[in-house]
Amino acid sequence: MKKNSVFPFVAIIGQEKLKRALILNIVNPKIGGVLIFGEKGTAKSTAVRGIEKIVADIKVIDLPLNVTEDRLIGGINIESAISKGIKELEGGILKRANNNILYVDEVNLLSEHIVNCILGASGVNKIEREGLSEEHDCQFILVGTMNPEEGALRAQFLDRFGLYVEVKGCNKALERVEIVKRRLAYEKNPIEYERLWDDEEEILRSEINRAKELMKKVQVKEQAINLAAQLANSANCDGHRGELVLIETAKAIAALDNRNYVNSEDLKEAAELALPHRIKEASKQNNEKKDEKDSEEELEENNSEKEEKGSEEDENSLSEDAQGDEQQEEEKSQLENEENENQPEANNEKEEENHEDSSNLDGNLKEDIFDIGKVFKVKNLNIKIKDNKKREGSGKRTKTKSNTSQGRYIKYKQSKDKVVDLAFDATIRSAAVHQKFRKHNANTAIVIKKSDIKEKVREKRTGATILFVVDASSSMGANKRMTAVKGAIMSLLTDAYEKRDKVGMIAFRKDKAEVLLNVTRSVELAQKQLKSMPTGGKTPLGYGIQKAYEVFKACEKKDKDIVPVMVLVSDGRVNYHGNSKEPLEETLKIAKEIGEKNIQSIVIDCEQSFVKLELAKEISEALKGDYYKIDDLKADEIASAVRNFV
Repeated sequence: MKKNSVFPFVAIIGQEKLKRALILNIVNPKIGGVLIFGEKGTAKSTAVRGIEKIVADIKVIDLPLNVTEDRLIGGINIESAISKGIKELEGGILKRANNNILYVDEVNLLSEHIVNCILGASGVNKIEREGLSEEHDCQFILVGTMNPEEGALRAQFLDRFGLYVEVKGCNKALERVEIVKRRLAYEKNPIEYERLWDDEEEILRSEINRAKELMKKVQVKEQAINLAAQLANSANCDGHRGELVLIETAKAIAALDNRNYVNSEDLKEAAELALPHRIKEASKQNNEKKDEKDSEEELEENNSEKEEKGSEEDENSLSEDAQGDEQQEEEKSQLENEENENQPEANNEKEEENHEDSSNLDGNLKEDIFDIGKVFKVKNLNIKIKDNKKREGSGKRTKTKSNTSQGRYIKYKQSKDKVVDLAFDATIRSAAVHQKFRKHNANTAIVIKKSDIKEKVREKRTGATILFVVDASSSMGANKRMTAVKGAIMSLLTDAYEKRDKVGMIAFRKDKAEVLLNVTRSVELAQKQLKSMPTGGKTPLGYGIQKAYEVFKACEKKDKDIVPVMVLVSDGRVNYHGNSKEPLEETLKIAKEIGEKNIQSIVIDCEQSFVKLELAKEISEALKGDYYKIDDLKADEIASAVRNFV
């Protein structure tokens, strides 16, 4: 196989959406790149490397997973420092990536520190090293591939990718056979095989170049902007990057289609690529469908050319009258449906309140034990470390600085006492600039002083200590809600086992909080306690989170390296705190105190009533924690939302 040989981009079978996303980024680099999500062996890397041959003026710059900060951002030029005694900055990978593709294979395995460097280099890369300062343009198309089995990306980094494509292997026998044949033919004679596809590559190259020129003339009308904003809003996207990427992608689609205007179909196609990784929940989409439809019709009217204007006005007038009648009928029907739907929910709410009130009057009310509901795959909860401690722990949950010689080398620091883990490269760079002024003898090539010595800073993955604080009061038993809650907790426990976390469980009900399971690695013990956990009585939520804090303090005495995470599962309807007449206020006070500690809190809201009080959200804010609704935990919720979105 010849050097730098690449399997032809146009010879890749299937993966049309992936190829489309890469081409759109070449036509319009303002889109911001693409995240390629999928199983191994699906031509992810092959497609990225193949696009380089199509476009001569863009190169693919690889970013290794073990890259250091100096190599990424830039640092002192050692050759100039040693030979000339001159301090001179040398550009890093980000400088080479300017106006090119920055490609990261298995991007979800990147060090958190390197991720922060990439996020910080937005448009301009600033280098501050050994008393020198420099900056350079840093505009690149960020392309990353990831295998879902290896974990997820944090939200900020995920949003940095303009587009998102999920790829799967071909499931048709004939296609799989053809894939194998093409690969074998390529490996037998790469040069000859590439020549077979020269004509098709030239056609694609011409289309891309024509589209890049047309991009300058593409117009985006106000109706298109309105539709883009509605699409992003219905996806409940954070910030405004969603609609901006939508518009830039739609412009590239229009240019490839040889048009100088954006229509609704362009935005629909763009939404399938730009919004999947930004969707937060699908519940708002139905509320926006009518507005989207109106905007689409208005956009199509402006883009189409009508010859007979007078006839058009009459037709529009009739259409508006008909649409107005239809809209009135639709609103009337919708109102009747809402009334019918709300009636049973209101009854359920009344039943729940009666159920809880009766339990408050009688502390000896019969207790219920619910089965564990459906277990599902949990999406990433973004568990993070709130301190800068170095740890020796092991696990797969989150990255932490390591105080051993194990782990990935991410940066260096000045050595203070005894050197344990020498950063050889950083030490040489520090000493190099002083060699011209230091005395050498026949046996020394470079003179190193104590002030030059640098130590490595490493990071590794560690497990968390997760305490499940579960609301077992009567309100959780209404409508058999506890069955679903137990299913969600069991799903979280399964995820904790896979990440090598330690787990414990606290239940609060009646007038106390009780430790059902001390911190352990045994998920089986947790499952047994969860299955037999009774439900009934009042809701002393403040006692529950206070007990969790006490358990964490006891754990820290035994192991200073723990990463404490409290998972509160409740509807937040506090109604008891000793003799206090304001149990909610007392609970919020305790929550605020715990929120100031180095404990990450995750609040899972189980409220499903017609009238939403959102007390769990208020408690989450007091804890400075992350807030989820119970349905948001499901990993397949995002995929489902994408399928139903457009």
